[in-house]
Amino acid sequence: MKQVVLHKANTRGAANHGWLNSFHSFSFAGYYNPERIHFGALRVLNDDTVSGGMGFGKHPHDNMEIISIPLEGDLEHQDSMGNTTVIKNGDIQVMSAGTGIQHSEYNKNKNEIVKFLQIWVFPNKKNVTPRYDQITLNQNDRHNKLQQILSPNANDEGVWIHQDAWFHLGNFENEKTFEYPLKKEGNGVYAFVLKGSFLMDGELAETRDGMGISGVSTIHFIAKSDDAEILLMEVPMQLS
Repeated sequence: MKQVVLHKANTRGAANHGWLNSFHSFSFAGYYNPERIHFGALRVLNDDTVSGGMGFGKHPHDNMEIISIPLEGDLEHQDSMGNTTVIKNGDIQVMSAGTGIQHSEYNKNKNEIVKFLQIWVFPNKKNVTPRYDQITLNQNDRHNKLQQILSPNANDEGVWIHQDAWFHLGNFENEKTFEYPLKKEGNGVYAFVLKGSFLMDGELAETRDGMGISGVSTIHFIAKSDDAEILLMEVPMQLS
């Protein structure tokens, strides 16, 4: 049976720490909503803005797939695996926390903000060896179409994680139509509108709204504004 949840942008959890302004689509830290714990295997979707020169000090994670998608600025990453890197708009970063890692994330620039999405997905394998990867995407490959940025397969486009999940980004002109056929039966799609607005199976979602759809095999979309941008996250609805 088809099920739809709509999380309007202004109903998200919000935390403003001065140096960090964060919006939570799902329960996180001081924000708790029993109806928004997760969407299937999608556990966290944080929309973060970090002030110049500030950031998250070293902290631990385990048994979680952690994906960062920079939207603006330069984010410096350091971790206990020995990685020191910078990610920026057009990149995607992934960590399999597995048996345990520690990492920090800082705004590399003193005079500019950083905006990025922090996404956590429950893995389908526990206690794996920790792993880090990042790639730079060709953003032209998502003009009026969907660009795959994540999958379960190391040989596919984008990065990969320990879960039967697929992520896509797309940037569309007004009134462009497209459809998304799900990759795996029983999965659902959580769509997050980065910019503009879309009709998804007839339901309207606008900037920073999130919409979860499950119980279908294909989802139909119509862009309802120019330069409309969307992130689609297909994830299992049942946790293993």
